[in-house]
Amino acid sequence: MLANLETLVRRYDELNQLKTERALGIMSRYGQQVFHLLPVLLHFNHPLLPGYVSGEVPHGIWSFVPNDEQQAFIDDVCLTANCHGGLSTSDRAILGLYTMGSTSSLGQCCHSDLDIWVFHAADIDAGRLELLDHKCLLLSRWAEQRGVELNFFLIPEDKFRQQNSAEMQGESCGSAQHMLLLDEFYRSAMRMAGKRLLWYLVPLEYDEHYEGYVAGLFNHGKLTREEWLDLGSFDRIPAEEYFGSALWQLYKGIDSPYKAVLKTVLMEAYSHEYPDTRLLSVEGKRWFQNNDGMSYRLDAYCLMLDKVTNYLKSIGDMKRLDLVRRCFYLKVCDGLSDHGPVWRREQLVQLVSYWGWSDEKIRHLDRRSSWKVEEVKVAYAELLDALMQSYRNLIQFARRNHISESINPEDIGILSRKLYAAFESLPGKVQRINLKIAPDLGESDLSFIQVPHGRLNRAGWYLYKYSLDPIDIIGRAPLEYNSYISKLVSWSYFNGLMTPQSRVHLFNQDSDLHIDNLHQFCRDLSATFPVKYPSASNLALSRPCEIRQLAIFLNLEVDPTSHWVGQVIEFDANAADVFSFGRNQECLVGTVDLVYRNSWSEIRTLHFRGDDAVVDALTTILGKMHQDAVAPERIEVFCYSQHFRALVRSRFQHLLGECIDLRLSRDKPRLVKTLALGREKYGIFFERRGVSVKKLENAVDFYRHISHNKLDRLPLRLDKTHSRHLPAIVDAYASEGLVQFFFENQGTGFNIYILDEANRVETYQHFSGNKDELVQGVNRFYTSSLESGASEGQFSNFNLPQFYEIITLAGDTQVIPYRSQGQTREVG
Repeated sequence: MLANLETLVRRYDELNQLKTERALGIMSRYGQQVFHLLPVLLHFNHPLLPGYVSGEVPHGIWSFVPNDEQQAFIDDVCLTANCHGGLSTSDRAILGLYTMGSTSSLGQCCHSDLDIWVFHAADIDAGRLELLDHKCLLLSRWAEQRGVELNFFLIPEDKFRQQNSAEMQGESCGSAQHMLLLDEFYRSAMRMAGKRLLWYLVPLEYDEHYEGYVAGLFNHGKLTREEWLDLGSFDRIPAEEYFGSALWQLYKGIDSPYKAVLKTVLMEAYSHEYPDTRLLSVEGKRWFQNNDGMSYRLDAYCLMLDKVTNYLKSIGDMKRLDLVRRCFYLKVCDGLSDHGPVWRREQLVQLVSYWGWSDEKIRHLDRRSSWKVEEVKVAYAELLDALMQSYRNLIQFARRNHISESINPEDIGILSRKLYAAFESLPGKVQRINLKIAPDLGESDLSFIQVPHGRLNRAGWYLYKYSLDPIDIIGRAPLEYNSYISKLVSWSYFNGLMTPQSRVHLFNQDSDLHIDNLHQFCRDLSATFPVKYPSASNLALSRPCEIRQLAIFLNLEVDPTSHWVGQVIEFDANAADVFSFGRNQECLVGTVDLVYRNSWSEIRTLHFRGDDAVVDALTTILGKMHQDAVAPERIEVFCYSQHFRALVRSRFQHLLGECIDLRLSRDKPRLVKTLALGREKYGIFFERRGVSVKKLENAVDFYRHISHNKLDRLPLRLDKTHSRHLPAIVDAYASEGLVQFFFENQGTGFNIYILDEANRVETYQHFSGNKDELVQGVNRFYTSSLESGASEGQFSNFNLPQFYEIITLAGDTQVIPYRSQGQTREVG
């Protein structure tokens, strides 16, 4: 039987107090201090307090009364400030202060972050909200100094009654989630200060008439409107949210893979029940309204585990069920050997007993802090496969229900590119496998062994985590293989296997690489790139990818000068050309290895060898720079030649700098750089939309190529009645490897310019359709076609098209990311 209002309010307060005690019991001493002081620091805005901001910053928490510990802190501040009247404020701009997420649940651990929702009145102007946002930023930095990660979210009280127009930034999911976010909040919220949540008091049977029932409570004097925080209700989640939420959880999986697996499978379970989805918040509310005391049914993480367990059992997926249970265990604790609160340990013991886990399995998971690369590779593959399987299942759900994405085109572009950078496995890309799975993958010994052509094993390079001593390495399996060594060294370095203490060994039979040069290459790589680098900003992800940092390694594997022993070399020291050297016109560059970090924070490697290595490397580098790109922030060239090392290095660096200047020069009609390599001559052709190369036999061939090249580069115009030229800024934004859509308003319609991965262009003029529908249709086509080509064990491709708008501001033509026009969509 549903309890009366008085009982529910008492139960709400008792439950919140129990949650608070549980949360504090798991926190570190500094975590407890931050937790206790936060309400005080947001209630007052005083120069002696952390987070002080001058001006009319909104502060003051509705009905806030400090507890003993908070009052003692306030008294100390007053004593320091010599203010006998005490701190005071008449502002009540903050309606409520709540934690959400893992706090107070089984999922909380001593290093969990604090996600704080700061509810404020909807009518506070934007200028004052900026001040409050800055105050919260200062408080986050203050907490960070105490080892506590604190994330604030400013929430207007009417947020969930409005269409979602939030932009994605930092920890905010923007348009990726809306009502699903409210579902997560309701099932995990814990009040720190301010108004209580009204939703818990409304009987479930009145959900469809929620507003009327609430109005009745206030109008009949059963509750006072000013004392309650009313965020509204929902009878079901719009189906459009599942796709955006899945992308968001995949993105979060980059830093929290165990939690992300649980949440993506939860989205899958929700979609499986659609349209009669049984929300976890509603399940928790049902138990709360009919029972006293705490229960696993009120624990946000236990509710989630219960839901995904029942779903996976219903579809017979016991493999993923085992993974989900392991993810839950690894997310919620550091092992049963951890001496945490009694209630927490008892629940975990009950769970592993119910699961039937062996002592050996528990010990293996409890040893996670000592896992090395073999265990991490297995865990990474399992986690990524599970995440991608959920993503594919949700795409199938969207196709079955003929739904569009509610997520904004700009947000979906940013999210998909984050996922592309993190998860997409591409030739030459250094894949980061340690998604916070283990703390240290460093190895004492690393051996690089080359297998020449004609042997039983595939020719190329193999990486082992042992020395070359036969007793260590015989019978061992290699960690990685690649056709060129710079990729293996980069992989071991950026994944943390190679440290300054690692001993590096070499065994090679088919290259000029010497152990001293390998050691120098390792030092050069580590001196040029940090192991950890900043994540890509949303601004960078909304633009074409650019090279940020580039390192070039010459003659690492093949050194033409190493074979000069005993030979007489004839050359003119004043006119020596390292690319066509001496009487024999020999190119002194045998191999070119590239390692670069791009603006999407990927690490890529490339390897070139043979007669065309120099020109192939140059055109590849230049091809990754669109016309209006910024030159790389840092370019380093290293050379490992036995002879003329400095000369080869400086000549290549000069040539590269010259070519980059030509590529990025503005308003060039058509530029050509000729280059002699050995006995051959090449022409490198610089145009607005790309760079091409042609081997030149004679002058006639040279000019013929210019003519053909000019004809081949004409844009394709499908509208025969117009001969409009492609806007220069579209050419300037052209970026290889991406599909790009540019919208240009023209009268009552708009022009569309589409560049494919090879920068071939199509022009549609005076298009009179709806941009949002076009964008959604294109995204559906790409996700559907990519998903249908991905079988079990394959990953989805996140390289979705990019959408831009061409605008004119003060006479200046600009390109900006396309954002939805905000049309209303029907929810089926």
